[in-house]
Amino acid sequence: MLQTNFVPVAFDQWYQRKEEDREGRFYQQIARQGPRDDMKLSTQGFYILRANGQLLHYSNSRGPERIKSLMQQALTNVSSEPAEPIQAGDQRPRIPANQPPGAVVIQVNTKVLGGYPESDAPYRQIMQNAVGRDNLWIYAAEIEQLAEGQFPDSLARKLVRFHAVDNTRGEAPMWSDRQIESLAIQMGSDGAVQGSVNLATDDGKRSYRADIRGHVELDQGALTRFDLVLKGEFVGQGRFTPGAPPGAFPLAVALRIASDRDVASQVRPQALKAVGPGYLQMGAQ
Repeated sequence: MLQTNFVPVAFDQWYQRKEEDREGRFYQQIARQGPRDDMKLSTQGFYILRANGQLLHYSNSRGPERIKSLMQQALTNVSSEPAEPIQAGDQRPRIPANQPPGAVVIQVNTKVLGGYPESDAPYRQIMQNAVGRDNLWIYAAEIEQLAEGQFPDSLARKLVRFHAVDNTRGEAPMWSDRQIESLAIQMGSDGAVQGSVNLATDDGKRSYRADIRGHVELDQGALTRFDLVLKGEFVGQGRFTPGAPPGAFPLAVALRIASDRDVASQVRPQALKAVGPGYLQMGAQ
């Protein structure tokens, strides 16, 4: 049904409910027709609407049968009569967070490798086997440093602060500079990378101690390979990532150059929500 009777659209409502351009205003007026009508709070969920912006159904259910039923109702009951379009207002600047020129997108995947207690609950099994996904931007200035055989400090800090996290069950809390207890990443003349990182909150309730291994290659100044793995023991969870294994558990983070054919590579790094425009300045110069 999604492929033949609907036009599927996916985006991050965190941005759209804040933006003041036509796209943002169009979404906000759609969302205000549903139960989550406060743009200061999350409006996430599934919206079924007409092209003019008229909301037909809303649900935040994870169950596919529930969504399928709403889609069938929409196809059965929607009127074929044209409707007045939503007036979205004038074009205004969007939140300045587009990928900078010359930046390379790195796909970041995270996996808990063990430690969960056995469970027969289907949803809990899904969460326990989930793989986290995010993107890291390596800027042109950082690529120049890699070409000179140096692993940029800005890149090392972006990597561990924003991606050495357990985001397999939801949006994970990220690390601050002060929570980096130790960090060392070296790159050899052959492109081999090795290092380690120790991260911990002040109260010690959340921590990650991992080794870093990988390989970086460039061809005439262009980044052609960026394969890194962080592997170590993680402790704790965040407000939106409950259900972590008890005690210390093994966590791995894998990084590689994202495929241009993967639409997910266009998604902004999660860190833009944590530090905003500051992320764009980390290593851009």
